Amino acid sequence: MIKAMRTAASGMVAQQMNVDNIANNLSNVNTTGFKKSKIEFQDVLYQNFRKAGTATAIGTAAPTGLDIGYGTRAVATVREFSVGNLQMTGNPLDMAISGDGFFQIQMPDGTISYTRDGAFKASAEGRVVTSDGFFLFPEITIPEDATSVAVSIDGDVSVLLVGNDEPQSIGRIELARFINPAGLAAVGHNLYNPTSASGSPIIGEPTQDGLGKIDQGYLELSNVDVVDEMVNMIVAQRAYEINSKVIQTSEDMTQIVNNLKR
Repeated sequence: MIKAMRTAASGMVAQQMNVDNIANNLSNVNTTGFKKSKIEFQDVLYQNFRKAGTATAIGTAAPTGLDIGYGTRAVATVREFSVGNLQMTGNPLDMAISGDGFFQIQMPDGTISYTRDGAFKASAEGRVVTSDGFFLFPEITIPEDATSVAVSIDGDVSVLLVGNDEPQSIGRIELARFINPAGLAAVGHNLYNPTSASGSPIIGEPTQDGLGKIDQGYLELSNVDVVDEMVNMIVAQRAYEINSKVIQTSEDMTQIVNNLKR
């Protein structure tokens, strides 16, 4: 009976992690550029009582084996990078990527992180930054006398200066993509860092090499589907309950054995 308790307990732990992940998805339903994730599970070791093909008599063999598993475990959190819906904001520094690319963000230590969150702002010096003040890379600085900012679908940033009728280019946004974006490490602040699993970033201009185009004045919403997450939560709750019931049943059976009299 102890084996059944341990097996069911592993199921409860797995479903608790599943609910924790669902809670994180739902809590970020309004987070710009957020990508939902799911937990993947595997069964664990088996106790083998009889192997398939074991001889049962002269000239005969068992067609199936006899083994009992020891439960389940969580093995991976897989992030889904499907593109979320675009919301028009009208803010000239809001940008969304229609494709697989990531914006490059320069961190205070000089390293580069990556994001799908295009809610950019202008710093006191006119530099384009994230909501946390991290710089867009390559750096874009808006002149003080700029009256408007325009970003083309291929990343060219131009401004209209006071007294000028023709726009002036001040830089170009470059995007990055990864062979295995699911291997990126989420570090908070809507940022991801590359890992050996994600591969090195492939840098290029928007509209090229599958990086996608830039839509100025739009933000990419979270790709979390509330209805799907609610269904997943109900399934996880029921699985958690049935595993707890197994533990209660095993305890009852153990009590019956302990009360046996000769």
